[in-house]
Amino acid sequence: MERFLSKLIEKLENTKAGILCAFAFFIIGILFCVFGFFKTIFIILFTAVGFFAGAFLFSDMSRFKRFLDRIIPPGRIR
Repeated sequence: MERFLSKLIEKLENTKAGILCAFAFFIIGILFCVFGFFKTIFIILFTAVGFFAGAFLFSDMSRFKRFLDRIIPPGRIR
C-alpha cells in the first residue's frame, strides 16, 4: 500500500492540481445530480471507509490473517 500511495503522490506532484481537483469535483457534481445530496454523501463515506479499512488491513498480511482468525477461527473452515 505504501508503494501505491508513494506512486500516487508522485503522480500528483507531476500533474497540475487544478486539473485534478476540477476532475474530482466534476465527478462529485455528477453524483449530486444523479443521486442527490444524501445518497452522494453515503457513497463518499463508504468509499472512504473502505479505502482506509483496506489500507489498514492489507498493509501487513499478518494483520489480515489475525483479522480473519478472529472472524473465522482456524480449523473449522480453513
